[in-house]
Amino acid sequence: MSSFIIRMLKTRELSIFLLMLAYIIFVGTINPDFIIGNSISLLVKASVILIVMAIGQSFVLLTSNIDVSVGSVMGMSAAVCGVLLTSGYNVWLVVLSVIVLGAVIGCINGIGVAYFKIPSIIMTLGMLGIVRGCMLLYTKGMWIEDIPNFYKKLSGLKWMGISLPVWIAVFLLIIAHLALKKTKFGQYFYAVGDNFEGAKLVGIPVQKVSVLAFILSGMSAAIGGLFFVMNIGFVPNQTGSGMELQVIAAAVLGGVSLSGGLGSVIGAGFGAIFFTIINSSLIYLKIPAYYNNAISGLLLLIIVVGDSKLQHYLKNKAFKHRELDAKDLVPRQGGAEKNDENKAAT
Repeated sequence: MSSFIIRMLKTRELSIFLLMLAYIIFVGTINPDFIIGNSISLLVKASVILIVMAIGQSFVLLTSNIDVSVGSVMGMSAAVCGVLLTSGYNVWLVVLSVIVLGAVIGCINGIGVAYFKIPSIIMTLGMLGIVRGCMLLYTKGMWIEDIPNFYKKLSGLKWMGISLPVWIAVFLLIIAHLALKKTKFGQYFYAVGDNFEGAKLVGIPVQKVSVLAFILSGMSAAIGGLFFVMNIGFVPNQTGSGMELQVIAAAVLGGVSLSGGLGSVIGAGFGAIFFTIINSSLIYLKIPAYYNNAISGLLLLIIVVGDSKLQHYLKNKAFKHRELDAKDLVPRQGGAEKNDENKAAT
């Protein structure tokens, strides 16, 4: 029974879910308003953009890279979406154009990292500035308003009591999870991040995998931009600024390793929801707004370090159990050998 519990707790998705549940109960005991009504469902809806962007970031992190350009890609995508919609273009053409834009930016990042051997932090940091500058030039520093009502109303569409953006985020989570865990190519992302040179030696196309990871990251940031316009209804000239740090923090909080080769998109999704809950809970705890960043960062560190220590403890405990089992087997094997020798002598 104890070994079963250890195996369950070692599942990163379950451990982060239990931590999130414990945190919700903790805040709820201090301020019951946090857990009554539909506040939790509203928080899940508010975390949709972060969930979608964390999915793409997870692919990059799994390959032992990082993408800090996603905030500016989201902003540029939102700007293009807003301009095209206000110009009267068909909504499906707008969606396709924005996703292709994100894929192109991601492809440029991937080619720079995989083929020109530019460190991912440098490559994507440079693209962050370039794309942000292009956004300001494209919009002339103006806010984009007068988004068509039909597009803004899409965020209010519900099925089984759940809004359309949440359904899309869940669908993307499931597809990404199945692609990573159930397909041979999906396992390549883990292999590249775990051992780059070893993956290359066994014939894995490491460069193509790395490029694809950045393409998926760019596409997820573009989808985040589409959701932003849908939810907010206008596009400020600083849309997406600082979003990259939240996305990376959400993925890491969900158990995706910065060193690559470990984690899952389901965990990243939970991490995005947890990160949103942490930020929103400070209001219910009646903490002044100017403390938000410091306290959110502190809570994030405590939770990540605590989860890491828990996983380390569980691994050590499991290892000790295996050692004890091995020691128990040694006398039996020795006794069996002696019996065989005695039989041979007689």
